[in-house]
Amino acid sequence: MMAFGSPTSNAHSTSSTCHSLLRELQQIWTDIGESEVDKDRMLLELERECMEVYRRKVEEAANAKSRLHQSVAAKEAELATLMAALGEHNINSPIQSEKMSASLKEQLGLIMPLVDDLKAKKDERVKQFADIKTQIEKITSEISGSCNIVNSLSTLNLEEHDLSTRKLSECQSHLRALQKEKSVRVQRVLDSVNEVHTLCGVLGLDFGETVSNVHPSLHETSMGQYTNISDSTLEGLDQAILKLKTERKVRYQKLKDVAGSLFELWKLMDTTREERCKLSRIISFLDISESKVVEPGALTLEVIQQVSAEVGRLTKLKASRMKELVMKRRAELEDLCCRTHIQPDSSTAADKSSAMIDSGLVDPCELLANIEAQINKVKDEALSRKEIMDKIERWLSSCDEENWLEDYNLDHTRYSGGRGAHINLKRAERARITVTKIPGMVDSLISRTLAWENENQKLFLYDGVRLVSILEDYKVSRHQKEEDKKRARDQKKLQDMLLAEKESIYGSRPSPRRSSSFRKTNGFHTNGNGSVTPSPRRNSVGCATPELQTPRSYSGRQNTYFKEMRRLSTVPLNFVAMAKEDTMSFSSIGGSEPESPPQG
Repeated sequence: MMAFGSPTSNAHSTSSTCHSLLRELQQIWTDIGESEVDKDRMLLELERECMEVYRRKVEEAANAKSRLHQSVAAKEAELATLMAALGEHNINSPIQSEKMSASLKEQLGLIMPLVDDLKAKKDERVKQFADIKTQIEKITSEISGSCNIVNSLSTLNLEEHDLSTRKLSECQSHLRALQKEKSVRVQRVLDSVNEVHTLCGVLGLDFGETVSNVHPSLHETSMGQYTNISDSTLEGLDQAILKLKTERKVRYQKLKDVAGSLFELWKLMDTTREERCKLSRIISFLDISESKVVEPGALTLEVIQQVSAEVGRLTKLKASRMKELVMKRRAELEDLCCRTHIQPDSSTAADKSSAMIDSGLVDPCELLANIEAQINKVKDEALSRKEIMDKIERWLSSCDEENWLEDYNLDHTRYSGGRGAHINLKRAERARITVTKIPGMVDSLISRTLAWENENQKLFLYDGVRLVSILEDYKVSRHQKEEDKKRARDQKKLQDMLLAEKESIYGSRPSPRRSSSFRKTNGFHTNGNGSVTPSPRRNSVGCATPELQTPRSYSGRQNTYFKEMRRLSTVPLNFVAMAKEDTMSFSSIGGSEPESPPQG
């Protein structure tokens, strides 16, 4: 009993209360008259009941301690899991340092705030991952062309343990790469759509229908729908652009061909500027390349049809005026041949062409095309003959200077102090230098002409006569003229000797026919003051001398050329007749010999 009544608690008040109650119970039992055996039995029962209560309380306390241990262990495990998931390895658990001194509740109280803080951080981190993954999936869906955006995170498990900042940075980098790719694709789509819009404007096609055939989102985007930027859309836009460019090229070439026919008809029909202005603005862009045509409506089917209709109208009008056009182009051909000294093709002569058109033996269009081909042929030949023609012009100019010099030398008043005498004197000096170059000009011209004939495998004709023949005849006639001058000089010397001998025998007497003989022989006439001036010796075509034949003298004189050459070569000088003339007549034969100025 004393053992039962001994204090088992450290609380003094509780022990005193128990002893007081035990004494009170014993007093009651004494008053009742309970025996000692009953008292002992009841005290034993009471002690047993107290032990049960203590034992139950101990068990409850042990269970509470075990639960606290489990709670602390669970929180520590959760804390470790959160730290591992968030990558917070730099956080040291306070339990490790205070485990030996702190109670379980204190340990749990220290862990709970850390766990709650890491849970909040985890929730925030999961939200960031979810937002990034949502954007990644959306952009990936746009790039891939998928119409459905998955709301669940297919690549992120919410229970995933790796929620570290490193993983977050990787996701952010991936997102930025996708955003950059999306930006590039959006720009490509925008550029392609703008190009399609421009091409559709040029061709007059429906832009909305064209891009809708590629993808409906390119024309109209409804609420919640995004512009498709997938590979298939980009390929579709590229194919659409290629198709439109091909169509633009085809229409441009077609319009260019039709416009070429229109230009030819305008030129052929002498269309007025006012009529041309109606369509000139429409086809004004044909002078630039096809790739630079961006004007809206420039290559619509209506424009091509309009130009084609005008070509058809002018073609019908041309058919009714074809004879007039043929005659006009033939006249142009003849004028070109006249200017270039090339013989025109006689097969399309004006009278023949008119007769063939009237008889219906030939199509006027074919005849006109034949004349056009002849004009082009003459132009090409004239271009190849240009160098030789320039040499001919310089030769003819030198011949004119020679002709003028001969007339000038026959003028016995050339040394007088009249007006312009000094100008003529200077010109005569230049003309003498030019005349000395004529033989070299002729030889050079012959050499160049033969080279041209060898190169082109045909004769060089000048107004229908071979130029080499003209030049060779010119050389022969010029040589004959020089021989005639030499014989005339020799005859003059003989006459001077006979005259001197005659004067020594019979004395000197004047000849009444001197002045008239001079005028008659040399082609001079007397002006009002008695002076002698040279009369023109050139014909209308401007030959250098009556004896020398140049290309100018061949024009219109081909039939009489060889007769003239035979006359010059077969008629001898009449020395008897020359002896009867005054000696002044012989000075005219050597007219190219310059006389000495009179001595003062």
